[in-house]
Amino acid sequence: MAGNEAPILVHHGTSSDQLPLSKFKRWHWWLLVSTNIFFLLAGQCAAVLLGRYYYDKGGNSKWLATLVQTAAFPILLVPLLFIPSSQKPSTESTSSSIAVISFIYVILGVVIAGDNMLYSVGLLYLSASTYSLICATQLAFNAIFSYLINSQKFTALIFNSVVVLSLSASLIAINDDSSGPSGLSKWKYALGFLTTLAASALYSLLLSLMQLTFQRVLKKETFAVVLEMQIYTSVVATCVAIIGLFASGEWRTLHGEMNSFTAGSTSYIMTLIGTAVSWQICSVGVVGLIFVVSSLFSNVISTLSLALTPIASVIVFHDKMNGVKIIAMLMAIWGFATYIYQNYVDDLKARKLHAEHTDRHYQSSYC
Repeated sequence: MAGNEAPILVHHGTSSDQLPLSKFKRWHWWLLVSTNIFFLLAGQCAAVLLGRYYYDKGGNSKWLATLVQTAAFPILLVPLLFIPSSQKPSTESTSSSIAVISFIYVILGVVIAGDNMLYSVGLLYLSASTYSLICATQLAFNAIFSYLINSQKFTALIFNSVVVLSLSASLIAINDDSSGPSGLSKWKYALGFLTTLAASALYSLLLSLMQLTFQRVLKKETFAVVLEMQIYTSVVATCVAIIGLFASGEWRTLHGEMNSFTAGSTSYIMTLIGTAVSWQICSVGVVGLIFVVSSLFSNVISTLSLALTPIASVIVFHDKMNGVKIIAMLMAIWGFATYIYQNYVDDLKARKLHAEHTDRHYQSSYC
């Protein structure tokens, strides 16, 4: 997910306590899936476009742009109020202490804040379409970190995805017509490219670290636990962004920035509020899809939005879509498709093994 605050896609399977078809009627399940897909796609596209709009109309505070990516986390308390804290009490004798979990959340929150800052710098110096295309490289980085940290297999399809997405990013990097918004210099465009690429790599690292946390520390994944991780890490990231806003002195310029905002001070405030709310709507969609389908499906839809944002940016901001960008987008879609197909195959195998294990369990119970 590009530049958002919710790196919570922790594995690519479906655990035994996450099969939703037994919990909901068929029409109810499809309604929930459709609603959460809309939340994720609309939230992420709107957040990226509003972030670009903030910079285009005179906004210049990178720390404020970082802050709004997590500041609306209290919205997540609403769904948390309607579900229990866990589906069943933990019986692990080696369950981690609150201090250890808190330490992990603090570290992850700080890293998320740094990642959001990198994304903010990237969006400052890049058009929304170029920014989104570079963000698609997060799948390639995710494959590499999953192999190194989570022992995920590095298959031919995954290798193809890494190569194609890397070539797609390279095309964007050397594209002479992608100098960025408002005719920025080449070195600022290069800075935006490098920071966005670094942010995508760091985001993918966070995904792997989140997965490792669930596997080794929390040892469970329920809707409540995923939401709690999202909220606690967002609290830390928000605090870091606030500290950075005051330590950098950017807070002194905010009043003048609001008054000089070309669309007006009211539009300035509404843009910031809209951006913050959009990121959290996206987050609700991500978490909802994990709960009612699987984290794999949530990751598919999240990455799909990266292909929609360049199209939306052409419509809203009239970004240039030259031949090089179109080829890069098609390559990104191809790399995305091969990556997702590999995960789809892996997910089918995991479900088959789970079904076989369940059948053996029932057969042994009746013998």
